[in-house]
Formats: sequence, C-alpha cells, structure tokens
Amino acid sequence: MLQGTGSDVGKSVLVAGLCRAFTNRGIRVSPFKPQNMSNNAAVTVDGGEIGRAQALQAIAARAEPHTDMNPVLLKPQADMTSQLVVHGRVRGTLGSANFRERRRSLLPDVLESWRRLSARCDIVVVEGAGSPAEINLRDGDIANMGFARAANVPVVLVGDIDRGGVIASLVGTRAVLDAADAAMIRGFIVNKFRGDPALFADGYASIEELTGWRGFGLVPWIAATVRLPSEDAVILEGGLGIVPGKKLVACPILPRISNFDDLDPLKAEPEIELAMIPPGTPIPGEAAMIVLPGSKATIPDMSFLRAQGWDIDILAHHRRGGIVLGICGGYQMLGRRIADPLGIEGTAREIAGLGLIDGETRLAPEKTLRYVTGTALGATFDGYEMHMGETPRGGAAIPFARLDDGRLDGAISPDGRVLGTYCHGLFAAPGLRAALLARIGARSDGLDHAVTVDAALDELAAELERHLNIAGLLALAQGVRA
Repeated sequence: MLQGTGSDVGKSVLVAGLCRAFTNRGIRVSPFKPQNMSNNAAVTVDGGEIGRAQALQAIAARAEPHTDMNPVLLKPQADMTSQLVVHGRVRGTLGSANFRERRRSLLPDVLESWRRLSARCDIVVVEGAGSPAEINLRDGDIANMGFARAANVPVVLVGDIDRGGVIASLVGTRAVLDAADAAMIRGFIVNKFRGDPALFADGYASIEELTGWRGFGLVPWIAATVRLPSEDAVILEGGLGIVPGKKLVACPILPRISNFDDLDPLKAEPEIELAMIPPGTPIPGEAAMIVLPGSKATIPDMSFLRAQGWDIDILAHHRRGGIVLGICGGYQMLGRRIADPLGIEGTAREIAGLGLIDGETRLAPEKTLRYVTGTALGATFDGYEMHMGETPRGGAAIPFARLDDGRLDGAISPDGRVLGTYCHGLFAAPGLRAALLARIGARSDGLDHAVTVDAALDELAAELERHLNIAGLLALAQGVRA
C-alpha cells in the first residue's frame, strides 16, 4: 500500500506505474483504493462507477475497470455533503454530521472488495487517500491505516521533494503516528526529484536513520506523466494567452467540475491552446470554442457561472460566430431550463439555462451509467454516460449523435454552432476530435489518445524500474525478505 505525507504527492501515478511494471513482468495485478473523494469518475465493466485514477490504474494493469477497485467513492455536492457511492452504486449522502460513523460502517464493504480482488490476482497495489499524518481523522478511518491494519497490508510512505520539506514530512509523519500504525510502514519513496540524485544522498540517509524505515528509491520528475489523464488532486490550470498559429479552446472551471479529463486529448494537439479559466477571469473573446464541462451539481454551477458573468461571455461568443460545446452537465446548462423537483442536488429548485439549445432538463434520482458507441458529425466514437436526469430535445434541435443501441443523444442548434451531448470521452476518438476541431478551422494530429496513454504508462513503468527497488517492493508484497 502506498500512502503519502499529503495529497498530490504522486501516489496515483506511482500506483499506475507499479501496476504496469508488475504486469510487464507477467504478474497478475489489480489496483485498489478503499475510499476516494473525487468528481472525476469512470464507468466500470460491471455497470458501476469508480474514481478516474483507479480506471487509469486498471488500464496500467491491463485489466477491465471494476467497482471492487474503488469500493467507496465520495462525490462532493453543493451543500457541504457528498454523494456516497458504494460498490459502484449510489447509497445516499454523507455530511459533516454523520461522516465519521457512516464511514466506519463501510469497512466491511471495503474488505469485501479487497478479498475478491486478492483472490483474482497475484498482487494488489493499494493507494491511500490524503495522509495518515491527519491523525484527527484516524477514528473510523478506512482509507489509510484503518484499512492497512484491518487487511494487514504493508505500507510504503511517499514524500514529494518538489514541494520542499520532504525530510520533515516523512520524519514528522513517523513522529505523529501511534506505535501500531507506524509499525505498518516498512519503507518510503521520495518522489518528483529534479537534478542530480547525488545531491540528496545525505538527505536520503537521514530519513532512513531518523525513521528506521528502508528507502525504496528516489523517483525523478517523469515527463511521461503529463500525457496521462488528469489526476483528481492536480490543480486545474492552463495558459490564458493567445499563441500565434493556435486556436484557443476555453473551459471555465466550475466549483463542482467533473470528468475534466475529457479535455486531455486537446492538450497535445499542435494547433490548439487549451485554457482552463479560473473564477474571477473573463472568458477570452479570442476563444474559438468554449467547452462547458461536466458538473456534479448542475444547478449550483449554473448559478455560479452566471454570477461570474460567464453567461454574458458565452452568449457574446456565440453571437460572434463561435462554437460552444456542452458535455453532460454542460449540455444541461445549454438548454432553456434545469429543474430539480426532488432535490437531487440538495434543494428542490429550478434555474434558467443559457437558452442556446431547444431543450429542458429534469433531474432524476436514477443515475445513468453505461458505455456507449455511436456516430456523431460523421465519425465513430466510443465513450460513456454518467448523469442523473434527461434532456428531451425541442423541435428546433437536431440530435448530436446516433448511438449503436438505437438511441439518439444530445442536440445541435439550428445554426450548427452549439452542440451538447451526454457522452464523455469524445475528444479521445481521433475522427470525432478532428471533426470538432475542423469546426474552428484547426487540424487534428489524428492520434489515438488511448495509444498515447498506453505508451506513457510503459515509459512510466520503465522509469520506475530504473529508480525504484522493484524486487524489494515485490518481496514486501509477497511477505518475504529481499
């Protein structure tokens, strides 16, 4: 189990890299994260959902994503609560009042998934959440030491040297843990090192001496990670400047933005500059396309969008002839109205949309989770749906896509410049990405995003083979001395 001295120390990427490294050695591997908190999720082969990071780790292990890989998923909502997803299905909400007790009650569900995965493979590589040093959260914990001790899984602690203070963070974690928790930690990894490793030799030795833990390696900053899908904890950011010869695609960062990795394939396009627009910043008038992303709470995010003045920017962009694409929650915002009569997002209410597409959304308690294949804009694609609610098209709108199961998805405005869909993963399909970019006068590189990600995982694994004691980690996982 990899735990971290804090969030965003690189646990997700290291787990993915180890899954691919072990798999390349012919070992049957599965990733596992007992509890995740993220609005970036993926549909699984058994018809549920898990965190997007675990789906990437499954790809790294050359396995189908399964709900057992992330048995508890918390999806933050608008009213200081989180939607609780257990074994891929919604099981109510968690708030501050019931967080600790409800979380503790989920340990049997976590261990049930752990046992099933362990029976199906040789090694399970587990990712913790946050840090075990958050001892104020230890009571009822199922994400870090609470799980490690219940399942008797050895832990390797990951520290991030790039943010500074890595010696203190590793030694400090050792200092605040109680004896039984600290005994679960068998070693450490220092991650994201830049420069000559010899310069940190004394620091590395000091960590070993002060903690009594074994060092499993010093991992450099690995360039291939930028080609992997966005991590949940990575700060959303992008350039706001205009790059000569490139078309600007702008995406406003909504408070409850979800599945923003939909946009990852655009980052590598040579003729595209992707700008993630932070709150307080207008959407640039030079944008050729505005993408409204998925949202975990569409009505609150629509209200936020309007409060930022982004609705004015979007409508002006459309009047100037620009393209607007809405995905999932973003598609719902494009219509005339969004209604939540049952209080799915917290409070029963409704709100006016942007009115750029002839259609209205009604939220419903049943969540749609399914893989899809189909044709849109003359190109085939495969992706997935993950939404609560439906948006019937009005008479003035035409369908965006025809799915292979016979259903019609999404809508396109009569002028052809506003497009909405419930399908995630569109930009990953080379043909459809090319068709969408052609609408703003840009040519696509035509690369298959899945191939790009797979090659990046192999590069990541090769780097870990060079810089980590893989034999020692394997021996630790197998319970033998090495």
